[in-house]
Amino acid sequence: MKILERDGNLVVCGVTDLDLAQTLDCGQCFRWEELPDGSFFGVALNRPCHLAMEGEELTFYNCTREEYDAYWEPYFDLGTDYTAVKEALCLDPVLKKAIDFAPGIRVLRQDSWEALCTFILSQNNNIKRIKGIVARLCETFGEPLAGGCYAFPTPQRLAALEPEDLAPLRCGFRARYVIDAARRVADGRVDLESLKTLPLQEAEESLMQILGVGIKVADCALLYGCGRTDCVPVDVWIRRAMEELFPGGLPDCARPYAGLAQQYLFHYVRLCPDALPQHLAQDSTGKKAHKPHRKEKEL
Repeated sequence: MKILERDGNLVVCGVTDLDLAQTLDCGQCFRWEELPDGSFFGVALNRPCHLAMEGEELTFYNCTREEYDAYWEPYFDLGTDYTAVKEALCLDPVLKKAIDFAPGIRVLRQDSWEALCTFILSQNNNIKRIKGIVARLCETFGEPLAGGCYAFPTPQRLAALEPEDLAPLRCGFRARYVIDAARRVADGRVDLESLKTLPLQEAEESLMQILGVGIKVADCALLYGCGRTDCVPVDVWIRRAMEELFPGGLPDCARPYAGLAQQYLFHYVRLCPDALPQHLAQDSTGKKAHKPHRKEKEL
């Protein structure tokens, strides 16, 4: 990739395998919004970011090379050869369909605390509502940033609160879970940095000490916040997909990229009407399961 400075903006040329809408609105992050002109604005790694993509040119507005190298290149995982990853995954015909459905998805490398906290808030929720809760969390307890934005509140800030202090967020039962997570991270009982290298089961068990954190939230925190691509978060959609499409587990071609394969599959089975047989599109009551509209996107 070639990197140019143009009119105070940074332009990365030759970017492939990235679609901003598919990546930033597929349920892995909650602080980005698409603007009327098709560009995106959000706050990540406690920095405001405005970016747009046209063809293979990715433009970061009002961005320096130093900022790009330190924050945005790793955040968008632009150092990973997704062409090679997809070629390997496409050896399986089902995964090929999933990738063809949304070939521009990349798994972001998010802040580990923000990923843990937002996926605690995501439980039994839809993307629109999660975004609202996260925005109120940052506006209420986060430090002000340039342009009227707010940083994600630190675990130390939230650890000093009580669950009832989160009432303005309207996050319900999740308030207790967020406060418990903040306290365990703030006092070191959960060491987020160590989770990046611990054996997977130990990392999951460490996170599941937190009130309300089960295996699915733990794996989401590890995949999206710790770069653990060996994690496969299993929600109702992935469970149905695995039962029908991969009853023996993911194929061998996917094992080195299990977390990435999961993200393509998750997006595919939620939004493609023909991804799963109709008998699997049912909830626990036997009724036909609600397949959300693209704008609703339930998790």
